[in-house]
Amino acid sequence: MTNLDTSEAVTGAEDRSRPRAALPALCVTQMTSWGIVYYAFPVLNPRITADTGWSTTATTGAFSAALIVSALAGIRVGRILDRRGPRAVMTTGSLLGVTAVLAVAQASNLAVFTAAWLLAGLSMAATFYQPAFAALTRWWGPDRVRALTIVTLAGGLASTAFAPLTAALAEHLSWRTTYTVLALILAVVTVPAHAFALRAPWPPAPAHPTQPAYDCRSVARSRPFILLAAALTLNGFAMYAVVIALVPLLTERGASPTAAAWALGLGGAGQTLGRTLYTTLARHTSVTARTVTLTAAGGATTMALAVVPGPYTLLLLLAVIAGMVRGNLTLLQATAVTDRWGTTHYGGLSGILAAPVTMAGAIAPFAGAVLAGELGGYPHLFGVLAGVSLVAAILAAATGTRTR
Repeated sequence: MTNLDTSEAVTGAEDRSRPRAALPALCVTQMTSWGIVYYAFPVLNPRITADTGWSTTATTGAFSAALIVSALAGIRVGRILDRRGPRAVMTTGSLLGVTAVLAVAQASNLAVFTAAWLLAGLSMAATFYQPAFAALTRWWGPDRVRALTIVTLAGGLASTAFAPLTAALAEHLSWRTTYTVLALILAVVTVPAHAFALRAPWPPAPAHPTQPAYDCRSVARSRPFILLAAALTLNGFAMYAVVIALVPLLTERGASPTAAAWALGLGGAGQTLGRTLYTTLARHTSVTARTVTLTAAGGATTMALAVVPGPYTLLLLLAVIAGMVRGNLTLLQATAVTDRWGTTHYGGLSGILAAPVTMAGAIAPFAGAVLAGELGGYPHLFGVLAGVSLVAAILAAATGTRTR
């Protein structure tokens, strides 16, 4: 048998071992889980505070605590995924998500509300991108970038679909009833999808073609991994802060709140567009080169927003370009472990890598608002954030791994 015949046979075997329903199911569940557990909150939070008298700081703090729990729990979840696969993890996570959203809806005081969000953080760790990425990376093997791109394209539509739906429900129902309806949607869509579409056997991780065998602990303690984690964390902080601060920046530039919101929304559309370009970028660049390039590009767009005063159409274009870069950065993080250390410990290593990035995203809104006040406005904040991305790009340049 020729090498070509062998390659085709292996590819055919991999195709047959894949659960055919997994990719479409994960597309639907990522959009639904992100849309309900994550994006519904900023839509409903003004109604929550108005109805209960709880401060915005307190309710937002509860939500941020959920993100921190998600980051910490994601490390353990990743190790379980490596050993057992995604079915039990993601099904359990969906059940926790339904329970958490119902608890938020019924919360009688701020303590219960906060506890419900902490439970939601466990659900996020077990249902959001990281476990889905682990499933697709193992099942799709060499074709993983295409699968990851498809599922992130679907996930990118979560706010587009569920923010308007949540707002429409809240126009006719209380925020508590709205969350109850959303919990029922979450239960009907995600629990059976994860339980029945992820039933395929969990294959052993194949050996990396160019890298020696590593154990999870030695990789996590290595200089390239630590530098990569630092680079992604700094860049993640900058990118999350930019997203939250874009609307106040544009209003300082003279845009109306509605026009600023459109810029934010079109930036989200830019993320989806950017993700369609990642496969081509990956094909023509090394892993270190594209890490540096995308990180530096994020800093460049942030600096452009800092120094360009207008007109609005130019600022809108910059917001879309910044969104395209963010879309590519999502896939960069999804493939960072596999491209350097293979798939054997993907779940565990990606959980460790994602933890500080998620925490940075949790504190970025608060830190950005504080820094904007201290620095004298949002243009100055964007200049500082561009500098943070530049430091991240310098660290990323040292993340290459050696091969035998």
